Amino acid sequence: MNPGSAADHTDLKSITTHAPTFGAYQVNSAYHRRVAIPSELGDSTSRQLQNMSPALVVPVGSTEQHGPHLPLDTDTRIATAVADVLAARLRADSESDWLVAPAIGYGASGEHEGFAGTVSIGTSVLAELLVEFARSACQWASRLVFVNGHGGNVAALRRAVTLLRYEGRDAAWCSCNASNADAHAGHAETSVLLHISPGVVRQDQRTPGNRAPLSELMPEMLRGGVAAVSSLGVLGDPTTATAEEGRRIFAEMVDACQGGIIRWAPDHEGMLR
Repeated sequence: MNPGSAADHTDLKSITTHAPTFGAYQVNSAYHRRVAIPSELGDSTSRQLQNMSPALVVPVGSTEQHGPHLPLDTDTRIATAVADVLAARLRADSESDWLVAPAIGYGASGEHEGFAGTVSIGTSVLAELLVEFARSACQWASRLVFVNGHGGNVAALRRAVTLLRYEGRDAAWCSCNASNADAHAGHAETSVLLHISPGVVRQDQRTPGNRAPLSELMPEMLRGGVAAVSSLGVLGDPTTATAEEGRRIFAEMVDACQGGIIRWAPDHEGMLR
């Protein structure tokens, strides 16, 4: 922040407030040059955003085990990839400016605590983080949507977004879901990673895990986590995964989130459908 007189600040604001926009650029008269409208929050500068009121897409993932063949940031990778495509589509289909925020890469992953590499911050802390994130971002962003890549985060998202909407903030959330998907590090997630990040999939380590329906596994998982039902940490069969199937599943995730955002009718817990 540069110190200066109130008059200096008022003059600067009066100049930049009326700066015209041409195409994908905003002319910042205070500096006499065009400023590119950004697509990612992390690559932006405050100067680029000062006369905008963008909508913000925030990927929310986890850092947790995904079997011997997928990386710890699998959920975060998927949420980020969905958010990137989603924001690009929304920018192309509307006059609004949509930015993608750096991902929130830690979530509520207590069910995976039995495996090395897992870092869980729990539901309460995640909910508080989401609330404070949105309270701050909504001072300059017109709208905010969390794109969730981890099922364990749902309780925190419901709690946080319910409060944010009660406070009058235009926030919502959606999940990277696909129909008939297995539960964890199996066919679905491995297929998506083969599509978006094939280099990180350890092909020779793909091994079937527990393929029983999640409803049957839940009682034991509630007592002892994923380790209690799968020593591999896999719920499903990654050996059947393909990049082509991943492309289809990924498109389904993006289409569902896009539809929910276009309709923008959050339910009583802030979820878009």
